[in-house]
Amino acid sequence: MNSEIVESFAQMVREKNLDKDVLAGIIEEIFGLLVRKKYGQEAVFDVVVNMDKGDIEIFLEREIVDKVDDPNRQISIDEVEARGNDEELEVGDDYVEKLELSTFGRRLINLARQSLNQKIKEIEKELVFNEYTDMLGEIVVGDIYQVRKNDVLINHNKNELILPRSEQIPRERYRKGDTIRAVVKEVTKIKNRPLVVVSRSDNQFLKKLFEIEIPEIYDGVIDIKAIAREPGERAKVAVESQDPRIDAVGACVGMKGVRIHAIVRELNNENIDVVNYTDDPAIFIQRALAPAKLKQLEIDEGNKVCTVTADSDQVSLIVGRNGVNIRLAMKLTGYDIEVIREEKPFEEYEDDIELVELKEELTPEIVELLINNRYDTAVEVLTAGVDELKKIEELTDEQAQNIIEILKSQFEEEE
Repeated sequence: MNSEIVESFAQMVREKNLDKDVLAGIIEEIFGLLVRKKYGQEAVFDVVVNMDKGDIEIFLEREIVDKVDDPNRQISIDEVEARGNDEELEVGDDYVEKLELSTFGRRLINLARQSLNQKIKEIEKELVFNEYTDMLGEIVVGDIYQVRKNDVLINHNKNELILPRSEQIPRERYRKGDTIRAVVKEVTKIKNRPLVVVSRSDNQFLKKLFEIEIPEIYDGVIDIKAIAREPGERAKVAVESQDPRIDAVGACVGMKGVRIHAIVRELNNENIDVVNYTDDPAIFIQRALAPAKLKQLEIDEGNKVCTVTADSDQVSLIVGRNGVNIRLAMKLTGYDIEVIREEKPFEEYEDDIELVELKEELTPEIVELLINNRYDTAVEVLTAGVDELKKIEELTDEQAQNIIEILKSQFEEEE
């Protein structure tokens, strides 16, 4: 029966990769509880577990007395002699008796099995918690097994990981059975159960992808100094080479962009700008705002504010679509960036627009009127300005202003 019990217990933990000594310790503890249940809390005993032989031995120690007052801790000299013990034992000696497991009965044995199962579950939870705590900030690869409204459940080494909506890349679609990569972001306990939260939107995920795809970063030749990211849209990464012979940006982008493209694909086509880091805030901000061309920068290092002056045709590049470029530049550099638009003289525009091409925007009547007053192109009208247009009798002040605004918008669209 001993070997059957050990085998049934070992079966519970075989797949959990528990150490034999750990399992033996658990069994000793559980059978110690059984002995106390049967012989009282003050019982003197020893439990010996041999996992290799599949054997459990329990020894109960009692004092030999003439008259038994406490059968759990005492045994009479007559009973000892009746058992035919080879040793010459007397009253006052300790009598060690080997207990058969069958004496505990099926009920207590089943209780031991349940207790062991509970202990193993607790240990398993602790092992999972410790395992993923050690993996914080590392990338894991798992399979999606359930997609819910607010999160995605991932199977990783038979453990459940959670990818909340807040940690997902916007507009990225997840399907059951797909393989997915994410970074371990947080490990906590809820009601004594480990909760492992992973992320695809965290900056650390992008950093780890760079380490995987770019050997120079993994080896420490190139350092990632800062990351700014709006998941699913765009990211900026500042890098610095520790070897003057290696171009940090070139190494990250790779031949024909092969390295950076691998990361972009993983991030659902998120655009990634890689810039060279520098301690000079003016140069760093200028690089962060590229490809926009800046006319002037004023740095207030104390308040971490930078005022940028640029031609009007560069402002849209500085700000970016929905303001994403300037927001990322501020996150990357740590400076609040204020932009001052400097109007570019209209005569500097290389591509002028014939007024006859703007009949739809200005109406045919207005175009004809302007041409009759010797204005043939948009630049000529804009250079003249509102005051000159007001001199045309057929135009009201409001019409003159509207014409200027419409023509300005044409050039802004071209930018």
